[in-house]
Amino acid sequence: MMDAIVHRPVMLEEALAGLAIRKDGVYVDCTFGRGGHSRAILDRLGPDGRLVALDKDPDAIASLQANILDQDARFRLIHADFARLKEVLQDIAYVGKINGILLDLGISSPQLDDPERGFSFVRDGPLDMRMDPTAGLSAARWLAQAGEREIAEVLWRCGEERFARHIARAVVRTRAKKPLTRTGQLARLVERCVPRREPGKHPATRTFLALRIHLNRELESLQAVLAQAAEVLAVGGRLVTIAFHSLEDRIVKRFIREVNGLHALGKSKPSPFEVMTNPRARSAILRVAERRC
Repeated sequence: MMDAIVHRPVMLEEALAGLAIRKDGVYVDCTFGRGGHSRAILDRLGPDGRLVALDKDPDAIASLQANILDQDARFRLIHADFARLKEVLQDIAYVGKINGILLDLGISSPQLDDPERGFSFVRDGPLDMRMDPTAGLSAARWLAQAGEREIAEVLWRCGEERFARHIARAVVRTRAKKPLTRTGQLARLVERCVPRREPGKHPATRTFLALRIHLNRELESLQAVLAQAAEVLAVGGRLVTIAFHSLEDRIVKRFIREVNGLHALGKSKPSPFEVMTNPRARSAILRVAERRC
């Protein structure tokens, strides 16, 4: 069994209720992580039920070897960005047959807790931030070559950072003397640029969030997977999303409202007890929609 202290699936019971799991249904967990939601879905499926999980992080795929899910014939884990959802399901003839899709957005606890992945501003490590370390530019490489205006635009657009211009200017000035290669370097630089702190937030929170979203094309991938989800769901199928910041949630909310055939069933937030026992749940917003036609 996986370490329940390190990885606690957020809003687990609410997600399961939103999916309204049928024992013989076919479900997709678009963000496997370390399998917390997947395991709970499988626990509610009967012998004829099926679960497909996706993840683009090679570490998540490798973790399955030490996971009891690896022995479950009802389960299949595929190494893929969820932006390829329809393509993946076409390959296994499941398009239009899906009874529920779960999207647990953002970063997983193991990614955040491993300093070598470069996501954390409180643990020094290589400045990477890629969910798939085999693809795309690392944060260090991007910051070394992006222009000041581009850096500022990304920090504002993806992180809503009010001091984006100050931070971008400092990045360009600093890299001229010494490359930014460590998370600790960047966190200290941002601290010097942010004169006012938000209560309970590290000054580098928005900068690290913005870089991660940009480098991993998270908002583009979210828009792509939502459009495909509406196509692959069976009539009566449920879409459950868990977002952790306003940019994601606004995209989900707008999508559910504007797409013909989808009906919003409500939203919820974590209970005070969950926030107390799992602080990473504090900003989560869960939404449920159903395909009616």
